[in-house]
Amino acid sequence: MPLFIAAIFVSAFLLFQVQPIIARYILPWYGGSPAVWTACMLFFQVGLLGGYAYAHFLVTFFREKHHLQAAIHLGLIVLSLFFLPITPDEGMKPDGTEANPIPGILALLGLTVGMPYLVIAASGPLLQHWFGEIHPGKSPYRLYAVSNLGSLLGLISYPFVFEPLLSLGKQTGWWSVVYVLYGVLAGICGWTLWKSKNKDQAKGAEPSEAPKPGLFRRLLWVLFPACGSILLLAITNQMCQDVAVVPFLWVLPLGLYLVTFIIAFDHERWYSRWFWMLALIVSVGGLVYLLNQEFAEYDMHLIWQVGIFMAALFTGCMVCHAEVVRNKPHPRYLTSFYLAVSLGGALGGVFVSLIAPKIFSGYWELHVGLIVLALLLTFCLFHDLQKLRPVVPYWAGILIWCIPMGFLGYFLRTHYEEKRTDALVSKRSFYGVIHVYEGNFGTRDYYRALYHGRISHGRQYFDDSYRTLATTYYGPESGIAAYFDNCDPRFDKENQKPMKYAVVGLGVGTLATFANEGDEVRFYEINSQVEDIAREQFTYLEDCQGKETVVQGDARITLERELENEGSHQFDAMFIDAFSGDSIPIHLLTEEAFDLYFKHLKEDGVLIVHITNIHLDLSDPVRRLSKKFGREAMLVEHIADPDDHTYSSDWVLISKNKKFIGRLEAQDWITRWYKKEARPIDWTDDYSNLLD
Repeated sequence: MPLFIAAIFVSAFLLFQVQPIIARYILPWYGGSPAVWTACMLFFQVGLLGGYAYAHFLVTFFREKHHLQAAIHLGLIVLSLFFLPITPDEGMKPDGTEANPIPGILALLGLTVGMPYLVIAASGPLLQHWFGEIHPGKSPYRLYAVSNLGSLLGLISYPFVFEPLLSLGKQTGWWSVVYVLYGVLAGICGWTLWKSKNKDQAKGAEPSEAPKPGLFRRLLWVLFPACGSILLLAITNQMCQDVAVVPFLWVLPLGLYLVTFIIAFDHERWYSRWFWMLALIVSVGGLVYLLNQEFAEYDMHLIWQVGIFMAALFTGCMVCHAEVVRNKPHPRYLTSFYLAVSLGGALGGVFVSLIAPKIFSGYWELHVGLIVLALLLTFCLFHDLQKLRPVVPYWAGILIWCIPMGFLGYFLRTHYEEKRTDALVSKRSFYGVIHVYEGNFGTRDYYRALYHGRISHGRQYFDDSYRTLATTYYGPESGIAAYFDNCDPRFDKENQKPMKYAVVGLGVGTLATFANEGDEVRFYEINSQVEDIAREQFTYLEDCQGKETVVQGDARITLERELENEGSHQFDAMFIDAFSGDSIPIHLLTEEAFDLYFKHLKEDGVLIVHITNIHLDLSDPVRRLSKKFGREAMLVEHIADPDDHTYSSDWVLISKNKKFIGRLEAQDWITRWYKKEARPIDWTDDYSNLLD
């Protein structure tokens, strides 16, 4: 058993560590969107299904031919070595203009990790079956718990050990080295099976008392894992949209998801159905409450939000997986059982990644997952309620169960109706969900506001006296005003000169209102739906006095291509104002990104970075990068008055223009840094760690 434990543990460790490694590697290539992780999860779930299918068919067609099973699998391992290392080639980088990058992501993953992933995905059920053949008297199911333990350690070690200590190139390199170790261990297991003297005994281990599972049981093997997969991906999407796209928020939910597999498959004694049902009702109640607080005046603390999400995910997946274990078959049908479980996981991934974005204008798949889980449990509990008739009247059992189900349906519908009816426009794409809301209808204070998830990305008032007013993060006391009031082309009010500036992140186009006649403003926007909304629902671009241009595509990729083909734009200023949810994508705050910005700026130009954030302090990496490039970083902090039309904001103005810096100091624009020295947080394209 130690040999099989080692091989299964290593394969499972690799299986789940490759997921955050490769997703983190390609995240900057696709705009830092939360959907990158969802697309990767879809690939890995389908890959897991493919591995389980391969293991099942290998065992089914060569059940008595152990030597062929071992030879075929070892041959596949040798073939997969030609795909190492798994480092994606720079030539695979997209051009940054794809409306739907999911096909490109799936193709890239298939070419880099496809074959090795298929091999290690098959290892769990295949090696468990080999163990059962060699030791027919021992149950192989507990090896599944070992497999999930390896998977869990592979996941949680990534954000806390591998990501902080190793660059991305070294991560993919070390993974490839350990994969070779797995090949050696699997080879020894195959040789052990080949030389096994228990073949006859194994044949005799197929007694008549191994009943074939019926269709209903097989259906439950698929539906419950599908429901658990929907909960996992939908909750992860929700958290990443509202906080940041960071491996920790990928790993935490996926880790808890695996813990439920470990507990459920270790022993049935860990699942007391009524205890877990009660825990599920309480945690889902908290989740529904949190969803209905989406636009509350005050944000619940991040720890509480994550805790509520994780409690609902853990109890929901625990119930899903434990109900599957209650219906597990005889070990003879082990590979078909795992195949059905992985099919359910893949179907959940397909629904969240491919179907939901086509049929929903918001993240309603979480609501669907909760409702499907409630219906499945209601169906499965029906017979148990009948068994309790001598103790509890049948009608009372139904009433007790229907009360929380009624509350669930009511409050989910309330949340759905509020968001659907209140929104003037709702659109969803690979880059998230955006809504346009309106307020104070029929008054001088009538406005429209753009939201990405629950984060405001701009607001415009439509009365003629307010129409060109810069609101939200761009008001007269913000870092934006600090720049335009003191920059070289504008400081001399009697002799102003035309200027050219760039904005990474369009929003509603508020920064266009600062352009004078003769100015050029160039916006870089990755999501085409944002430009459509900015032009159709707002008028900042239409009212722009200068020449405005919106360039579609990822800013990093586009600016690199423009520098190569056209040379430097020689901007007077660049505003880094692109947000995915509540945080700037990391690849816009790396050394390589800043080097690119400064190449497109004039020598005395100014880089302005928006670091307003509810949960994260992004000032340290920005200050460090400014110093590295020989420039001074100045914080302009604005605390908004509740009665004005602005939000509190933090902007960092970066320049080596002494005259400009002197003006800011003289007019008392600069806010004192909270820390005298920035913490040593240095980000590059090859290394970053948002947990810092």
